[in-house]
Amino acid sequence: MSRGPSRRKRHARKGATASISESPLRDATLVSALAYAGLRPGEALALTWANLATKTMVVNAAKASQRRTVRLLKPLASDLSQWKLASDETEPGDLIFPSEHGEVWTQEAYKSWSRRAFSRAAAAAGRPDATPYTARHSFASLLLHEGRSVIYVARQLGHGAALTLGTYGHVIDEFEDAPRLPAEDAIRAARGSDVPSEFRAGRI
Repeated sequence: MSRGPSRRKRHARKGATASISESPLRDATLVSALAYAGLRPGEALALTWANLATKTMVVNAAKASQRRTVRLLKPLASDLSQWKLASDETEPGDLIFPSEHGEVWTQEAYKSWSRRAFSRAAAAAGRPDATPYTARHSFASLLLHEGRSVIYVARQLGHGAALTLGTYGHVIDEFEDAPRLPAEDAIRAARGSDVPSEFRAGRI
């Protein structure tokens, strides 16, 4: 994963939760970012507070070495706001999801988080087969259910229209005659399900 901005706080506040595996609110918010902004794991972990605007976020797309602007759905914006209030690192250049030293997670830390925290969230959502990467499919499905075009969805996900059509053609067919449902309404409905509270924000 690419390194984050150079300016970092090196020590967590005394008494704050520092372990990668011991922050339920952070974990739930990260799952939300993966599922409700269509981010690849490396993109989510590289986000800084400066990347967020009121209705959009700027994503450094590691796969294509390009930036893209992604729609910031209100439920995710609310989750991020709650996490910011609880976080120790909230300056514009600070990572939204830093390690205990204020840096980008190591591969070992990411893999540990995926096995533990993400797996619990996926199981609670009835998707034990999901991975942090495949969580982005939820965002694509939400946009398609709204009636968004393949080009729009491709731009949001950061890949080509042909790949989007090939990957989500079955979803497009499924929603062809279905009533349109705003993404934010769909998320709110999903959050009404009976899942553990610490992962309700990150319903997959």
